[in-house]
Amino acid sequence: MGAEQITSSNDADFDYGPDVDSNFNAFQDNFFATNGYYKGSAEDIAAEAAARQNKARLSNYAKKRRGGVLRYPLEALTEHTDYLQIDIEKYAALGNYISEPGSNQRYVRGNYFGSDRAGRRSSNRLSKKPLINAGTILLPIPANIQDSNNVQYDTSTLNGLAATGVKAAEDVMNIQFGQGQNPFEQLSNAVGEAKTSITKGTGTNAAATNAITKFLASKAIGIFGGNVTASQLLARGNGEILNPNMELLFGGPTIRNFRFQFKFTPRNEKEAEQVKLIIRAFKRNMAPQAQGGTLNSGNFFLKTPNVFSLRYRTGRKNHPFLNRFKQCFLSDMQTTYTGESVYSTYDDGTPVSMILDLSFKELQPIYDIDYDSKPGTEAVGY
Repeated sequence: MGAEQITSSNDADFDYGPDVDSNFNAFQDNFFATNGYYKGSAEDIAAEAAARQNKARLSNYAKKRRGGVLRYPLEALTEHTDYLQIDIEKYAALGNYISEPGSNQRYVRGNYFGSDRAGRRSSNRLSKKPLINAGTILLPIPANIQDSNNVQYDTSTLNGLAATGVKAAEDVMNIQFGQGQNPFEQLSNAVGEAKTSITKGTGTNAAATNAITKFLASKAIGIFGGNVTASQLLARGNGEILNPNMELLFGGPTIRNFRFQFKFTPRNEKEAEQVKLIIRAFKRNMAPQAQGGTLNSGNFFLKTPNVFSLRYRTGRKNHPFLNRFKQCFLSDMQTTYTGESVYSTYDDGTPVSMILDLSFKELQPIYDIDYDSKPGTEAVGY
């Protein structure tokens, strides 16, 4: 491309000078900068365009939100109909690292527990589009429903020698300095109490000496790669062991999980459409979100999938007896398109029978104070 091929309103004001090539490049830079174009190689232009396109795609995805109600079966719900209501909401980060037991800091406040917007809804008002980051799914109560509350307990052992050692260590660490305190006297008292405790626990000085000798020997053997305890040496040599003082101690709370199985046998085109949208809604909203982090970060990050609020319902009210749920993640989903173990479809390709298995896990454990406020106070609580 020669200099004479590019014309611009700036051309008359630009001085080419004696070095035509270098000054023409300077003219090009001025031309592109003035007219808002990007100058660079084809690879640079393609990379810039791809980055803008990717950013626009992720930005648009992050803003998508389409609610509505999906239901199976298609019959209208009455005040006597029992069903399972599943509300879909975007996950809300805690914002700090610690939450108080029983707090609702991780709760998403979209379709809160008092909502009855999915109560009686005629079939012509059901959603005909996929649910994205919002919405409600109504399903019949499964045949086998149950809840399981668990607490973790761990077996703990602490023999007499170890307990005496722990007490002696605590006494040494609690030695007071200054203010007229004699640290050497306190140390001597700690050692004396440890000796008294060992003698009292073993019965005689000889037994105490034997037990301590076996304990020290077991530690010495460890230097040579041996794995022998003091109780094993006592059992071999004396036919006795150190009392392990075994006790069951509280280990911590656990996270509950719930598994549901639903069988779909659509009887008409509208019901088949609802089944397809229900399966798609679960798949879409349980998937990790590829829009990046909460700080508008890049594609090195993934966002947490959506959460699901589950409620057993009777008409427009919560079920008067069945258990309540904390908000859940959908951790596992399995769809069987041959519900009768035989491949069979309608004319439009919809399987005649399908089985949907869903596994939910609650975000938080259950604490006693959860039963003192709604929805824990309702029915049997959590």
